[in-house]
Amino acid sequence: MVAARGRNGVIGAGNAMPWRMRSDLAHFKAATLGKPLVMGRKTYESIGRPLPGRRTIVVTRDPGFAAAGVEVARDLPAALALAQALAADMGADAVIVAGGATLYAQAMPLADRLVLTELDLAPVGDTWFPTPDPADWVEVSREPRPRGEGDDASYDIVVMARR
Repeated sequence: MVAARGRNGVIGAGNAMPWRMRSDLAHFKAATLGKPLVMGRKTYESIGRPLPGRRTIVVTRDPGFAAAGVEVARDLPAALALAQALAADMGADAVIVAGGATLYAQAMPLADRLVLTELDLAPVGDTWFPTPDPADWVEVSREPRPRGEGDDASYDIVVMARR
């Protein structure tokens, strides 16, 4: 799973990110390029298009949902099965779950790695990333990064692995 979150766990407000982080967008691109992305419909709609260089799978219960350039799955297990097949076809070494909160909560027990951008801010929001349980997760690396041009805050890139 790949996510950006504030110190307070907030990942969104009003179906948008409550910050501007140009540096993190570049990190997200580097972490996900060449891999299948699994995301919920609201997350997809907030982006508005498939991201170049990645295969996008949108999870939705809406039987009428369709979007050019994306695959649709009705639930997380179907999305992950499709993503695994796409990863094999693409030669990708991972499947990425990229939001939103409901999908993160469903995928947390299945994930083996978290790549979190922890922002040095605590925005007001209405959507949170689930708190990784220390009994299940161990931090394997933390890379502090300064606030760059186009960023609202400094941040850490934190990688966690399932115990």
